[in-house]
Amino acid sequence: MAKPLTTVLSTKGQVILPKALRDRRNWTPGVCLQVEETEDGLLLKRAPLFESTNLDDVFAVLKRPGVGVSLEEMDEALLAEAARRAGD
Repeated sequence: MAKPLTTVLSTKGQVILPKALRDRRNWTPGVCLQVEETEDGLLLKRAPLFESTNLDDVFAVLKRPGVGVSLEEMDEALLAEAARRAGD
């Protein structure tokens, strides 16, 4: 079994994580970590890149007035725009 890694708490409350652990987790400077208190101590986890959302909130952003557009109409518009840009 590997020897436990240790670190020291600074006067500013900072902790340096051992390089081997940072490398293994791919935690580079600036990575945002969540700290959770557990029965056994503290748990560090990479914070999610985005806040969790409610699916209804996401769909609400997509609402637009008028009649919806079919997939065929979307494909035609994309092809027309691609052709326009290729002609520039």
